[in-house]
Amino acid sequence: MFALTKPNTGTPTITEVALAAGVSRATVSRTFSRPELLTSETIERVRAAAAQLGYVPNPVARALSTGRAHNIALIVPDIANPFFPPLIRAAQARADEASYAVFLGDSDEKPEREDVLLTKIAAQVDGFILASPRLDEHRIRAHAARRPLILINRDLEGLPRALMDVDVGITQAITHLAELGHRRIAYVSGPPASWANQQRQKAAVKAAKRLGLTLMGIAALHPTYQSGQKAATKLLNTDITATIAFDDLVAQGVMAGLADRGLQIPRDMSVVGFDDVLAARTYPPLTTVAAHCAELGVRAVELLVEILENGRNEAPRIVIPTKLVVRATTSKPAKLPSARRKSLTAAS
Repeated sequence: MFALTKPNTGTPTITEVALAAGVSRATVSRTFSRPELLTSETIERVRAAAAQLGYVPNPVARALSTGRAHNIALIVPDIANPFFPPLIRAAQARADEASYAVFLGDSDEKPEREDVLLTKIAAQVDGFILASPRLDEHRIRAHAARRPLILINRDLEGLPRALMDVDVGITQAITHLAELGHRRIAYVSGPPASWANQQRQKAAVKAAKRLGLTLMGIAALHPTYQSGQKAATKLLNTDITATIAFDDLVAQGVMAGLADRGLQIPRDMSVVGFDDVLAARTYPPLTTVAAHCAELGVRAVELLVEILENGRNEAPRIVIPTKLVVRATTSKPAKLPSARRKSLTAAS
């Protein structure tokens, strides 16, 4: 039990909390900075006193006493890409549970901006999480030498990372299309500097080769709806009957671009996305590879907090499985629609 002799009318102090809880100032400080040193009963008593008084620990003072700011940086390449908001939200929720604040940075798909953000923010955070970084390996390792650093969707030996097992989902997608009867498939790629794009393309090539299918690469360059629309024009003068896009956003653009030219999905072209962040809300609902982006965010934060709290030097490689979710944008291939027959005739 603890007693309060009078209501607090000003900003409560650590001394007032200590008196109310019947402990020392040092114990109050440890409750919020090093709770592992105290019993659960003591922690509960101090926190109850602090809550009743309205006491909030001073983050600056705590940083000075512990040498840690309890802030972490999360850098993403494009906050507008639908893949990242669920990841960010999940990462922030997990960080909140561990009493860390998240500083968010958007590199706008530019490796040089990524570099600047990491450099500027380094003094204010205890560690970094880089989601789908565009930086080269040398610069990533340079930043990792200054602060604990976790990678999402970038596989570098010796650094902790949380990755998607793209092979499983992409293989399922290619196999699904083959079972429907498709023999000529396109992969509409994402950013050339994206490790995730490289892995998805490799997996698609491998699966297509194993099944004896023709796989054509079409560059979208940017993971945007507009890039998908532009890529759709490159499909018209081909005999491709199915397309796998780098992500759901590009897939949406492909479908819109084909629809603008009179083609129907999936009658005239089967389309598969990747990520499963917008898929159920497209029309028709998009067949896609589910990537569990929120789990990536959670696991990355857990890896970083484990290093910061316990000083572990291991570099775990966490791999999260993907799986195909079949909806309404894939079907058996039909004869080329008139719009595409005319395009092929004109091209020849």
